[in-house]
Amino acid sequence: MGALILDASVLIALLDSEDSHHEAAVEAVERDDLAARELITPASAYSAAVVAFARADRLDEARNAIAGMGISVTPMTTEIAERAASLRAQHETLRLPDAIVLATALDLEGELMTYDHRLAKLSVARERHARCDA
Repeated sequence: MGALILDASVLIALLDSEDSHHEAAVEAVERDDLAARELITPASAYSAAVVAFARADRLDEARNAIAGMGISVTPMTTEIAERAASLRAQHETLRLPDAIVLATALDLEGELMTYDHRLAKLSVARERHARCDA
């Protein structure tokens, strides 16, 4: 079982108890963490997820919460950047942040977890598993 790659929608759900996906995200991440599965988020998704915390000058809180859940933040490598550019070039409607998340999942041979149905569908089409627990 490969790593579980979390996109920004999942991180936001984990951090915001008012988010409609909060409970499902917490349960899914706890289950995979207990199964000793590696939990990873791309740096770009992490950045997108903590904007509200940055506005409130609470970045430390978000960073500690994500680390406390056993989620590691992975940097964008040249290979991931190039794969994201290729994905973006192949799929006109794919936004670059989503292309980076998908490229990370492909590069790390992980399963993508997202609440974005279009991204999950594209991930499955790219012969990678995706979970859309919504």
